[in-house]
Amino acid sequence: MDKVIELLRESEALLEGHFLLSSGRHSDKYFQCAKLLQYPDKARAALEQAVEKIREDMKSGKIKVDIVVGPAIGGIIAAWEVARQLGLPAIFTERDDNGAMSIRRGFEIQNGQNVLIVEDVVTTGKSSLECATALEGAGAVISALACIVDRRAQGAQDIPWAFYPAVKITAGNWDASECELCKQGIPAVKPGSRKIT
Repeated sequence: MDKVIELLRESEALLEGHFLLSSGRHSDKYFQCAKLLQYPDKARAALEQAVEKIREDMKSGKIKVDIVVGPAIGGIIAAWEVARQLGLPAIFTERDDNGAMSIRRGFEIQNGQNVLIVEDVVTTGKSSLECATALEGAGAVISALACIVDRRAQGAQDIPWAFYPAVKITAGNWDASECELCKQGIPAVKPGSRKIT
């Protein structure tokens, strides 16, 4: 796990300051994993230990995976890299015109197909759950979730599937009304891509 943190720092994917996250929560750290994923060798290295655990659990029968799916936009490259290492196909879900996560671009899920969802960062799990809803609506069975960074707050909602984070990092994770940095008058920036509603 120290190796993943080192890779995040090397690629300047780990930022420190006051951030408004896509979840609407505030933090003192932001993970811009696109900075890491722009380097194929770093992407491979960051995800290989998580992939090895997934492979072991597939071999033992703990989980079954037929296809890897990444929620757009952050999960696309991470899902592709995990799928490449596992020798499986990879697709992605994306938001439709109404903002709902959906399967588009001619991608198909077969009824009963076992899916591994892959994210870049998991803060609340909201994107993963939205992706899962779209996939289950198409007949998929969600087997597991993997990510580069698990930054969920202490006591966060449990992930309802087998979970394979490459690294778990403790970071400030506050509701806006309880944000320690807001209390100090430090302005927040929003580097993420999702609009907050």
